[in-house]
Amino acid sequence: MVRDNRHDSAYLFGAICPARGVGAAIIMPAVNTKAMNEHLKEISTQVAPGAHAVLVCDGAGWHQKGRTLCVPHNITLLPLPAYAPELNPMENVLEFLRANKLSRLVWDSYEAIVSACKNAWNFLINDPDRIRSIGTKAWAWVNV
Repeated sequence: MVRDNRHDSAYLFGAICPARGVGAAIIMPAVNTKAMNEHLKEISTQVAPGAHAVLVCDGAGWHQKGRTLCVPHNITLLPLPAYAPELNPMENVLEFLRANKLSRLVWDSYEAIVSACKNAWNFLINDPDRIRSIGTKAWAWVNV
């Protein structure tokens, strides 16, 4: 396996809609509430006109409602119970991307890391059937 002692990170914030086979993502240099606000803005632009998105979130500090997290009017956050990552479809998406597009590689620059994240996301987003397959669990449907 390739090994390198340099270290830099980029963070892929992603969300999918398995029903429509679409997603929205941004790549940020840090994980914090400011980055989450940018992600929420991007998701908001991708919600179908007249629709309302429910965004499944884990207990991360930057997912918490409060004075600094600005949730757009067309999104509702659905917090998961503690220690239940299997209920979050994005965990499966990110695991797929790490395993198939972002593992065992060394990049020469931060820009190359961002480019790799973008290419990985585009690979996913250009395959609606893969989004549906990874993001849908038969046992997790809610009928309304």
